[in-house]
Amino acid sequence: MNGQTDRPEEDLEDEAVEVGANDADEDAMAALQAKADDNWDRYLRAAAETENVRKRASRDVEHARKYALEGFGTEMLAIKDSLEMGLEAAELADAASLAEGIKATLKLLTTALERFGITEIDPIGEPFDPERHEAINMQPSADAEPGSVLTVVQKGYSLNGRLLRPAMVVVVAPPVDESPSDSEAE
Repeated sequence: MNGQTDRPEEDLEDEAVEVGANDADEDAMAALQAKADDNWDRYLRAAAETENVRKRASRDVEHARKYALEGFGTEMLAIKDSLEMGLEAAELADAASLAEGIKATLKLLTTALERFGITEIDPIGEPFDPERHEAINMQPSADAEPGSVLTVVQKGYSLNGRLLRPAMVVVVAPPVDESPSDSEAE
């Protein structure tokens, strides 16, 4: 033997296959590690984006709560100005011009309320509805149907279909039987 180990060629081939297999395993492992790193990076970005969306939504809700009445307040200022001008002019005005000014201010107020979805409930002649009306009295009437609204004491209001305040009403009482009593029959 000449100093080299005598190995059969088969052993050398097996060793070459193992080295090739190790290289393939390392390449696969590197590819898997790269994919894991990419997925981790995506996860971190998604988590950061979710946190940013949460913070932005929280700021938007706080802003909406803080300034929700801004438009309504602006409309009310015009009505307040009208009332103040009416008070200043009241000293020099007659009753007819004061009434005209009050009507104009009431029209401003009604328009502003309607613009924000507040509608009036004025149920004269309608059937009594306990979900929208509050009966404060019952009164007989020959002109109206029993169970209907005879008089509105205080108008009700709704906000976009949701009741803010029920209308306070007088309801038509059912007719009273006027049959003669036993004492009258005698």
